[in-house]
Amino acid sequence: MRVGMMVSLPRQPSAVARARHILATLLSLTDIGDDVRANLAVLISEACSNAVIHADPSSAVDLTISIDDDVCVIEVGNRGSTPDAAKLDADLPAPLTIGGRGLPLIAALSDAATFVDGPPDQVLLRITKNLSEVRAAP
Repeated sequence: MRVGMMVSLPRQPSAVARARHILATLLSLTDIGDDVRANLAVLISEACSNAVIHADPSSAVDLTISIDDDVCVIEVGNRGSTPDAAKLDADLPAPLTIGGRGLPLIAALSDAATFVDGPPDQVLLRITKNLSEVRAAP
């Protein structure tokens, strides 16, 4: 089965909850297990939160979700400057540090995460999670 959706959300904190709701709705059409659903919820939350916090003020949060039999791809885009891709592989900051956990969490919970080249002043983060061995028990 293949399902997907593209949506442009306003750059507001409520966009994060809306993105999670859209993902949960699409996942309800699949037999993906609860642990992976939870990981995907964290992934989309962190990516959308970063977009809301770091995007240009007039930017929307562009979200694309594609789920097929073996993989889920989440793309979060916005207008702004692309962060250093090395931050995806960075260690988590010290426990009392405020912020700085989003990209390392995305790298840890995904099978692949990368900033995709696009038009100038556009940021696109592509997150891939393999689903082939994570089906819910019958």
